Amino acid sequence: MPELLTTATSTDEAARGASVAVLPVGSFEQHGDHLPLITDTVIANLIAAEIAETYPVFLLPPITFSCSHEHEGFPGTVSISATTLTAIIADIRESLARSGINKLVIVNGHGGNFVLSNIAMQSNVDGRHVALFPGRQDWDAARESAGMATNAHDDMHGGELETALLLHAYPDLVRDSYRTADHQATHRPHLLLAGMAAYTESGIIGSPSQATASKGKAALDSLVKSFDGYMKMISP
Repeated sequence: MPELLTTATSTDEAARGASVAVLPVGSFEQHGDHLPLITDTVIANLIAAEIAETYPVFLLPPITFSCSHEHEGFPGTVSISATTLTAIIADIRESLARSGINKLVIVNGHGGNFVLSNIAMQSNVDGRHVALFPGRQDWDAARESAGMATNAHDDMHGGELETALLLHAYPDLVRDSYRTADHQATHRPHLLLAGMAAYTESGIIGSPSQATASKGKAALDSLVKSFDGYMKMISP
């Protein structure tokens, strides 16, 4: 089972001498009955840790709260504002720069963090400084590589993909209720106005019953492979 937090020491990082830092950004939000509130944080950290196993990067601990406002009303969900998330990342970048690291990869585990795209685009107007990973195409490639039965639109939250990743890496975090938790809500025209509660009582939109540990492993392997292009572009 991969570590949920990096345990590297200061001397470890001095020896590594990384020029690129990797920051997982998760959330603390409902994922139905079968997945924990920390699901997005676990997934972001899992992807980031796998990247750090393959590439010479400085792995940071995750940001565990983000913009989960569409899940308000479901017990346990806690959000911060987009302004706060932006400020936190700006502070982290400034601190990294003081130690000579000017390149940052944000590994995003929560689809509602739209502001991260703006942060990346604004940061890159005068050079390649911030990469946002995985992108939509990376997730699609991971689903295809894993032979998943669902697509990203239909399997939006707590479904096959997220459940498979946790079944692979942290099976103890997945309750058996995933087998009967499927809920379809493919038509969601007013999600930003009405939130998740307008389309699902359980908090799930997707097909977690289709998830397997082997699909999770294949998806994760695909993501690590997809990251190669990002690393080549952002590395000095």
